[in-house]
Formats: sequence, structure tokens, C-alpha cells
Amino acid sequence: MSSKPIPEHQYATLPNGYRIHYLDEGKGPVVVFLHGSGHGASGYSNFKGNYPALIAAGYRVIVPDMIGFGYSDKPDDVEYPLSFFIECMKQLLDVIGVDRYTLVGNSLGGAVALGFALAHPGNVERLVLMAPGGLNDLPDYLAMPGMAMMFSLFNSGEPVTEARMKEFFRKAFVVDPDCVTDELVRERFEIMKLQNPQVMRTMKVPNLSARLGEITCPALTLWGLNENMMPDSGIMRLAKGLKNGRMVLVPNCGHWVMIEHRELFNRMVLDFLRNG
Repeated sequence: MSSKPIPEHQYATLPNGYRIHYLDEGKGPVVVFLHGSGHGASGYSNFKGNYPALIAAGYRVIVPDMIGFGYSDKPDDVEYPLSFFIECMKQLLDVIGVDRYTLVGNSLGGAVALGFALAHPGNVERLVLMAPGGLNDLPDYLAMPGMAMMFSLFNSGEPVTEARMKEFFRKAFVVDPDCVTDELVRERFEIMKLQNPQVMRTMKVPNLSARLGEITCPALTLWGLNENMMPDSGIMRLAKGLKNGRMVLVPNCGHWVMIEHRELFNRMVLDFLRNG
């Protein structure tokens, strides 16, 4: 049995010199999963309940760990603006050799997907967004209760334990506490030990709301109505801003719709991929 907290797959060295870890499985149209930020985040932990359903339905899935996270490089001598995440993801997909794909992103990954579609519209066939970042200014996010919980946990000066992390995830990210399993917490806790603080300290995500009208590809957004991390104002900004978008509001759901309502999420994403 592997001692790794999450499975290790393959690596690509980018033109910018950084090494990115990613999973690449299945055959068919390409779907790229972009995970959120936070302590111990990784592509596998975010999407292990989702990408197998797409493989089974005839899609090729690419699930990277974004720069600064998971098993990917974590440089501590650079800053982490949104443009850096986009640059690394574009270089990764170029190195892999794919040029048309659907981007699926939650939270930070959703902001990366939006920014990627703005920077490289010719490559993006569709967007699937789950409570993405990049729709508000920083004070709006800092006012959210989940953000306050995150800062109190990680900036308190007290050691972060698995028990404290589990309590935070249950209060900040979900409605149904049973979704936050001991296995998920252990994965995140062990991967967190690999992180350095630079990525969370220097991450900067601009407000992309004014540019949403430039995105013309079909988009599906899922947003939990019990969201504690992202301001509700983002719902209407996306609903009105994306010309070819549809919005699904999910009751009894927090920030992790793909985990908390896995079957609904997988079903809706497959329908969107097949029928547009």
C-alpha cells in the first residue's frame, strides 16, 4: 500500500521551468478539472467523485494540481496572481498536446477557468463553474463567514489539527457534515504539509465581472444556496454576464457542490457536455 496521501500520477515540465502533476485518463473529448484553493487542496481530492463518471461516459479527463498545490511545484520566490495559474495551465495543456477542451472549475479553479476563457477563447469549448472566484472585490469575500473561519483557523497561531480542519470544512463548505469524511480530511491534512505559505499569502484574483460579456462559449454554473465562501451577488453577475450561460441553484448545498451533491453534479455536467 502506498504511503502517499493521494495517488501520484504523471508530471509535465512546462516551458517556464515548473513541474506540474496531473492525472490524464480516458479517451474522447477533453475535460479539464481545475480545483479550488485552500490548505491541502489538490485535483484528486476535489474531483475523485466526479471524473470517473466522465471517463465511463466516453471523455478524456485531465485533473492537474495547480501550481503551488498538491504534488506540483510550489515556488516560494514568486507571487501567485491569477495570470500565473492561467499561464501554467495553458502551458500544461500545450505540453500534453490538447487544444480544445471544456474547463470545469470550482472556487479559485472557477476564476482560473473564467480568466483562461478570456485569455484563450479559441481553446475553450465550454465552461462548468461551481461558485467561482473572480466576481467580487476582496472586501466582499472577507465579509463572508467561511472566509472568517478560514482565517481564524490558519492565522490563529495555534497548530492546525485534523480535528480542527474537519470542523472548519463542515462549517464552511457543506450543509451535510457527513460529506466531510475522515478520509477527505486526512488527504487534505497530509497534502497541506507539502505546501508552503507563499501561494495563499500572495494569491491575487481580480474582479472579472466587467469582462464576462466577452465570454461567448456555452457555460453551466452550479451554485449552492447555503454558500459561506462566495457572496451571493456573484449569482446574478454570472447569470446576466455570461451570454450563453445557464445557472443552476442547488438547495441544501454549500461550497462543494461536486462533493455534496455528487450524483446531481455528474448528471448535469454530462447532460451539458452532450447537449450543450
